[in-house]
Amino acid sequence: MSSYFTDLAQQYIDGEWRPGTGSWDIIDFNPYDDEKLASITIATVDEVDEAYQAAARAQKKWAETNPYARRAVFERALRLIEEREGEIAEAIIAELGGTRLKAGFELHLAKEFLREAINLSLRPEGRIIPSPVDGKENRVYRVPVGVVGVISPFNFPFLLSIKSVAPALALGNAVVLKPHQNTPIVGGSLVAKIFEDAGLPAGLLNVVITDIAEIGDAFLEHPIPKVISFTGSDKVGRHVATVCAQHFKRSVLELGGNSALVVLDDADLDYAVDAAVFSRYVHQGQVCMAANRVLVDRSVAEEFTEKFVAKVRTLKAGDPRDPETVIGPVINSSQADAISGAVEQALADGATALVHGTRTDNLVEPSVLTDLPANSPLLKQELFGPVALLVTFDGEEEAVRLVNDTPYGLSGAVHTANIERGVAFAKRIDTGMFHVNDGTVHDEPIVPFGGEKQSGIGRLNGDTMLDSFTTTKWISVQHGRSGFPF
Repeated sequence: MSSYFTDLAQQYIDGEWRPGTGSWDIIDFNPYDDEKLASITIATVDEVDEAYQAAARAQKKWAETNPYARRAVFERALRLIEEREGEIAEAIIAELGGTRLKAGFELHLAKEFLREAINLSLRPEGRIIPSPVDGKENRVYRVPVGVVGVISPFNFPFLLSIKSVAPALALGNAVVLKPHQNTPIVGGSLVAKIFEDAGLPAGLLNVVITDIAEIGDAFLEHPIPKVISFTGSDKVGRHVATVCAQHFKRSVLELGGNSALVVLDDADLDYAVDAAVFSRYVHQGQVCMAANRVLVDRSVAEEFTEKFVAKVRTLKAGDPRDPETVIGPVINSSQADAISGAVEQALADGATALVHGTRTDNLVEPSVLTDLPANSPLLKQELFGPVALLVTFDGEEEAVRLVNDTPYGLSGAVHTANIERGVAFAKRIDTGMFHVNDGTVHDEPIVPFGGEKQSGIGRLNGDTMLDSFTTTKWISVQHGRSGFPF
């Protein structure tokens, strides 16, 4: 595993591993023990240009390659991940502070998405559409967009890089990938290494490890990429969308959330507790779909709260390498500061801490807050950390209002003994995804994934990848002679 952080601490452009030419280095730290994992000289604007130029050169031949031949690359990539699963898991634990459970979860999904990419290679189909003009044949072809820029986040970097990179490549595009600065290896160069070893031709996947302070908007504004796929915060996503619109590019935005898990008066409380604790605390709450808010009908609130708090107190926080650890470190000190500050501000505003976790460096123990004022900003924002907000409500109408009272609309869940009651409830919520009698954290390769409101634009997964990474082209054929008015 350690060889990843030495051998892959470089840029990957046009099939070559090389150092960046920037004047400073990104230092890659283990967020748990602050161990220096790698030092990577950043890419400059010139290298971003070289990466996009290489992608453009390689893409046309790749698009003309038989899709069955393209498919073979992803089959080999899948086998390589399976063979190296232990090493990749160790890298996830080291670079992200992810627990062993989380590393396994991420790898499982990454393999599932690669399997879907294998199928996606053969998915594009053309159409023949009738014409009102005699003798005219309308052909509609589905073709690659060309080059796709992918910006991946720090929380599930291996999975979320592959989730856009693999489909874009499978559909005949080339890709330039910019991983998050905190996860440059797992989210960037490791992905490139796997595809290189799987036989992907040079230039089709390029990785630039850099920082906005160095390149500004060059990654977004460059004239070559036709689509930018961004996963991250709504604040940055808004900027990405604005820049893309100014340059007539398509943006696919998977942004933050403020999801709620709702417990109705007829729910199985023990099961709802299990779902809520997982939905809030998986990967230290650093998940866009995490249940920021747990809404409970007042008639069952006392019993639910008692069980919920008891379970949270059992969650072991500590070294993510320990198989017993459930709560590892958050990604960096800025994130730890923000979480601790949010808790203290909530308490100052009148909230009650049923569990008040302590902080040691980047390790933030779980907290459970209740009695938040109705106007508390914490109830409407995304809280990317191990803090649960318990809110009581009186009846379904109030529950619907509370769930929707947020600028986000990504995921959510409702628990009830009556499935159709749950489905009816879900239909009233302004989200892209909602789950009945389950957790809020789900992702499946062929089901459309995405949000409403400030949680994003567009969808990923399955056939929606065709909408994201291909375009349509109308070619008409006139059989015989057409008539013209002059």
